Amino acid sequence: MTAAHGVISLEGTSMAFGARTLWTGLDFELQAGEFVAVLGVNGSGKTTLLQTILGLTSPTSGRVLVAGSPARRGSRALGYIPQQRRIAPPAPLRARDLVGVGVDGQRFGLGSLRARRARRATVEAALDGVGALHLADTPLDVMSGGEQQRVRVAQALVTDPQALLCDEPLLSLDLHHQQTTVALIDGRRRSHGTAVLFVTHEINPVLPYVDRVLYLAGGRFHIGAVDEVLTSENLTALYGTPVEVIRVGGRIIVAGLPEHSGPAHAEEGLDPGADPDSSTASDR
Repeated sequence: MTAAHGVISLEGTSMAFGARTLWTGLDFELQAGEFVAVLGVNGSGKTTLLQTILGLTSPTSGRVLVAGSPARRGSRALGYIPQQRRIAPPAPLRARDLVGVGVDGQRFGLGSLRARRARRATVEAALDGVGALHLADTPLDVMSGGEQQRVRVAQALVTDPQALLCDEPLLSLDLHHQQTTVALIDGRRRSHGTAVLFVTHEINPVLPYVDRVLYLAGGRFHIGAVDEVLTSENLTALYGTPVEVIRVGGRIIVAGLPEHSGPAHAEEGLDPGADPDSSTASDR
C-alpha cells in the first residue's frame, strides 16, 4: 500500500490509567490486506487497543487514524468481532436480525420498500459469504458456538470494512471451529484486501496466516514477524523475568509468563482465560 497512512495508524500513542501504563510510544500501521496478531497476557491492554481504534476511548497521548481520519465511534471503515460468548436462551434474535444491526448502524426507520429489499439482500449476501445463509431465520440461542461466530463474522463484514478488528474470537470454540473461524477471516482479507487486527491468547491457530505480531507486555511492546518477536530473549526482556519459547512440531509454546490469571496452557502457550481489558478501567 502506497498511501500516506495505513488503514489504521497509531502515531506516538500512549495509554495509561492512573499509575498503570499499558503502553507508551506506540507507532504502528496496519496495511491493507495485512494480518497482525496482538498478543500478551491478561490485562496487558489488548482489548483497550481495539477500543481506542474504535473511538470508544482516547489515548493518553498521540493520535489514532482510521482510513486517514481521526478514530471515531461508528466508523464504517471498521468491522468488529467481539469476544466470543455463548448466547443463552431466551434470545429471540435470528441470524438475519443480528447482521441487520450491522447494516442499520445509527439509522432508524424502515425506509422504502426498495430500501428494505436492498437491506435484506445485503444481509443475506453477508450470511452467504460466511456459509451461514441457511441459518438466516434460526434463533441465535439454538445455534452452536461455531454457528454463532459465523454470524458475528457476517455482521462485522456486512459494511464491507477496510479493516476487521477481532477481539478474542476463538474463545470457547473447539479446535475445529477455531480453524474454521480463522479461515473465514483470512479468506476475506485475501479476497477483499481487508486488513485484520486479531487479538488472541491462542497463537497456534493463527500462525499460518499471521504477517506480523504486536506483543504488549508490562507497559512495553514489540512489533515484528513471528520468529522475530516470539523468542525467549525478546519476551524475557519485555517481562524482565525468564520466559522460554519452545517450538515443537510447528507449534509455539511459551513457558514462564508472569501475571497469569489462570493456569498455564501448554498447547496454546498463552493464558486462555477471559481478558480483563474488556471490563472496567480499574481492572486494567
